[in-house]
Amino acid sequence: MSLGKRINSRAPWEDRYGYSRAVVAGPALFVAGTTATVNGEVVGVGDPHLQTRTAFGIALDAVREAGFAVEDVVRTRMFVADIGDQEQIGRAHKEFFDAARPAATMVQVSGFAHPDHLLEVEIDAYRRP
Repeated sequence: MSLGKRINSRAPWEDRYGYSRAVVAGPALFVAGTTATVNGEVVGVGDPHLQTRTAFGIALDAVREAGFAVEDVVRTRMFVADIGDQEQIGRAHKEFFDAARPAATMVQVSGFAHPDHLLEVEIDAYRRP
């Protein structure tokens, strides 16, 4: 399988740490961990619903830029600071993925690169060639 298109969101960490926002590999797309950070600022400090919407919005922008659609999403992962926020995070997830119904994982982790991040999300997508 050859690696195809790489999507760069122009976030400073991509060049600094040597990764892409998303990578197309044959019929599959893998979107890197994405937080609610826009222009270097955390969006929705203290608001897990808004952070989830923002992070998935950024990740889905990469999905679309790669030529995939929301309906192609087969798996999402949500790494959360507090599993007690699951209702707000899950509600935001449903707003994006109710029709697609991807396999989804939500796990609590011990921390993130920025103390105001409440979650980080990943997306995998697949489309028939």
